[in-house]
Amino acid sequence: MSSTQVKLPKGYKPTQKEEYMSAKQLEYFRHKLLSWRDELVEESRETISNLQEEVRDVGDEAERATRETENSLELRTRDRYRKLIKKIDQALMRVDEGEYGYCEETGEEIGLARLEARPIATLCLDAQERWELRQKQMGDGR
Repeated sequence: MSSTQVKLPKGYKPTQKEEYMSAKQLEYFRHKLLSWRDELVEESRETISNLQEEVRDVGDEAERATRETENSLELRTRDRYRKLIKKIDQALMRVDEGEYGYCEETGEEIGLARLEARPIATLCLDAQERWELRQKQMGDGR
């Protein structure tokens, strides 16, 4: 993919009438992914800042226990953000490589509606359902 930026018209949304994963659509999803990534990075920074402030300001035992529970939740959230950011980075690489929007398993189009709802999707709906079924079957064998 060339690195020349495509200028998107104000309020642009991909439509079925356009060529699937055209330069405009790829740029639209690149922008959507980058914006999401920026939000997650900022929220992670705020989480770290909150945790650092709370360490300095410790009260009685009950308050400390409550804070530790809150901190644990914050850290789990931060870990979830870190994993999401990694998936967003992988999606951005697929955009750059011209592979974005196509199922990693079948090569079929993932579809605009699915990508709009979940821009980091790597599987078409059929492949996703098969994957989930396999996961469920493996989980039932305990």
